[in-house]
Amino acid sequence: MRRRQRGPHLGLLLLASQLLQAGLDRVPPVTLAVLGLTAWLYLFPAAPLMRACVSVQQVFWSNDWLRLLLSPLHHADDWHLYFNMVSFLWKGIGLERRLGGAWFAYLLAVFSLLTGVVYLALEAVLTELTQDQSYSMACAVGFSGVLFALKVLNNHYHPGGVAYVMGVPVANRYASWVELMLIHITSPGTSFIGHLAGILVGLLYAAGPLEAVMEACAGFVTSNGSDSQPGSYYRSSGSSGNASTGCGYLGYHHYTPNPAPSTEKEQLEAAIRNSLDDRGQSSPGGAPPPPYFSPSEEERVEELRWRRLRRFDP
Repeated sequence: MRRRQRGPHLGLLLLASQLLQAGLDRVPPVTLAVLGLTAWLYLFPAAPLMRACVSVQQVFWSNDWLRLLLSPLHHADDWHLYFNMVSFLWKGIGLERRLGGAWFAYLLAVFSLLTGVVYLALEAVLTELTQDQSYSMACAVGFSGVLFALKVLNNHYHPGGVAYVMGVPVANRYASWVELMLIHITSPGTSFIGHLAGILVGLLYAAGPLEAVMEACAGFVTSNGSDSQPGSYYRSSGSSGNASTGCGYLGYHHYTPNPAPSTEKEQLEAAIRNSLDDRGQSSPGGAPPPPYFSPSEEERVEELRWRRLRRFDP
């Protein structure tokens, strides 16, 4: 396995530059905290990479479950960290503002753990079907699986939109699958199973039972004998405790038809989109707008990120 590079950590410097360009006051607190935590763990890792990565051999056979917590937060090198975290920055700003900070933190925790569990399950099934032990020894590290889950959720909130994958327009519902295949073709060293696990976790939330289970668990924990509704605390966002009324601009390279807004939510989202045309304006309610990235800029960074994704084999 290649060791981390020593030196000026150009990727970290560029990540800091992106944050300053976006404006620290414009990045929601949970998103900012995750960015800071991953950068800290890159500089001062909680464990060496080969003790942080997740594999069937190390987790199931060696009973080292702590890896499920460590693997998404550790990265191979500063470029791996940079491209993952820049992608997360764009997704985190929109999703955290829509869902609220506490629910978004809860979502990230569940996605991080569940992506690792699904990854292990898929690798275990492949090992059993093929009788090839290399699947059980494949060790993955990084935030990419969680990013794929967030991408599915992002696209779920824009069902009629179009995403541009390497310059090719793709319907949102298929964008994650197309990107998965393109990554595997153009960067065969990346973890196909890890990214697939992220997509499946995202689908479990967007179109499956995961959201209901999370709401039930959140309601059980937060009510504690009170009359609060399940998930009401976690979903609080501004003046409303419901995610459906939160601020919802969710992706800078997605384009959706814009009919005349009729509801208050649609008017708010239209105002946010219009505010992106002027970087100096504030969004409704006085909050600053999310940083603007052109489709070509995001596509370029996403393409470069693919080349930096890593899969570690002992």
